[in-house]
Amino acid sequence: MNSDSTKFIIHIATTLSLQESQVKNTISMLNGGATIPFIARYRKEATGNLDETQIQSVKLMLEKLERIDKRRETIFQSLNEQDKLTPELEEKLLHCYSLPELEDIYLPYRPKRKTRATVAKEKGLESLAEKIFLQEPGAISDIAVKFISDNIPALEDALHGARDIIAEWINENELSRQKIRKLFETEAIIYSDVIKGKIEEGIKYKDYHRYNEPLHKCPSHRLLAIRRGETEGFLRVSITPQEEKALEMLNRLFIRNDSESAIQVKIAIKDSYKRLLHPSIETEFAASSKEKADDEAIKVFATNLRQLLLAPPLGQKRIMAIDPGFNSGCKVVCLDEQGNLLANVTIYPHKPQEETRQAVKRIVTMADSYKIDAIAIGNGTASRETEHFIRKIRFNKEIKVYIVDKSIYYK
Repeated sequence: MNSDSTKFIIHIATTLSLQESQVKNTISMLNGGATIPFIARYRKEATGNLDETQIQSVKLMLEKLERIDKRRETIFQSLNEQDKLTPELEEKLLHCYSLPELEDIYLPYRPKRKTRATVAKEKGLESLAEKIFLQEPGAISDIAVKFISDNIPALEDALHGARDIIAEWINENELSRQKIRKLFETEAIIYSDVIKGKIEEGIKYKDYHRYNEPLHKCPSHRLLAIRRGETEGFLRVSITPQEEKALEMLNRLFIRNDSESAIQVKIAIKDSYKRLLHPSIETEFAASSKEKADDEAIKVFATNLRQLLLAPPLGQKRIMAIDPGFNSGCKVVCLDEQGNLLANVTIYPHKPQEETRQAVKRIVTMADSYKIDAIAIGNGTASRETEHFIRKIRFNKEIKVYIVDKSIYYK
């Protein structure tokens, strides 16, 4: 087993609070093609009695680490080509287990398309940006005026270019990204509103017109509904914490005094947050929150499906089946243990006929006569009203009542 595999095993074991031997054996069997149910049921001695959920967690974390490792290799290749891979940077990248943090480390070295900062650097304004960023006392205009040229015709052009460079530095600063990411994690609000002109067309998303909620409290089903509305073109969605709080954090990180240079840095901080940092972190959280909601939805579905599949079958019982309805009445049949028809009648317990007493009498008589064990009511129109009607009847013995999905019988 190579060092990378050993490193993965240690990290997974620590993160999931498992023994390294449990993780090692589980990974070995997964790599050998064994399925999760097979491992959970037949290889308990090797996994230390890990259940399916724990094995699935090991599998997902391993896949995540492998994706990170693949990206790390690409980053190493890029840094080597640029001749910028130092031992310190290599060590930092090797001990990173988060894709966003990996990208943060690489961001200052990533080949860039043409940006406002690169244009300013091409004009020779990087040294001015460095002087401003130091925030030393004195009139900044005395320094900036020296950079005026044919390409930089005015003092404000020089300052603007320097601020663009500083804004990019702030965006690429690992600590500033970590702080803004933490702020998003704890205080971001998800906002949604209907797109202009789509109110009627997007009526099924009316609950999310002018809607907002803390992102970390937004349940998976609600977040997925909001994202569906966005994908279908009915909702405009954004994720953001309070801008004032974000700027305050960045100012504390970069502002050193109240000099003229510090004022320029403060302007650059605001620009960096609104134009670079915020959109980048928002995109990251939009993706991660959607992924988390998908995982939770899958878990809920899996739990419900497991309960359904593991539910004990009713077995051979005498059944009364009811197809509910209002105007046309409720069709009622009684079946024996083999499914043979014993009776077939129609009752009218609901409006407009509302023949409740006659309906009760017929149901009780059939239940006694045919020794009914359970009553199945089809879902759909009048199903809940019919269930309420049936459950109010006093039978001479305990009879279970179920709502069943009618659609499966029409496929």
